[in-house]
Amino acid sequence: MLDFGYAILYVPSVPEAVAFYERAFGFTDSFVHEGKDYGELRTGATKLAFTAHELAAKAVPTPYRAAEGGDKPLGMELTLTTTELDAAHQRAVDAGARELSAPHDTPWGQRVSYVLDLNGVIVGLATPMS
Repeated sequence: MLDFGYAILYVPSVPEAVAFYERAFGFTDSFVHEGKDYGELRTGATKLAFTAHELAAKAVPTPYRAAEGGDKPLGMELTLTTTELDAAHQRAVDAGARELSAPHDTPWGQRVSYVLDLNGVIVGLATPMS
């Protein structure tokens, strides 16, 4: 059996990405390697990690489309759950996330919103499913 251990985003600046996620989403248990090419945030059982493009290029056997911001997001989403969705959404926007969709109720009973992080990654915010 496999466990989901990490989601790793390849980014231009690990310290900037970690600092943004701390400000925007309130993560506090973070680590940035002294070389500043790797960092991680504890988000419960799974870690959200960041690797600098230079280090990723040495580890990944094929070129990839870099997460570097811009108007067109990557074709992926990180979803964070919270019971305080509206406040979490506003905190993210105040920290510099770009609002993609304001908080709204869904037909299946969740409240959700979407923002774009500084590297072009879609971050969904959602209330937990009951």
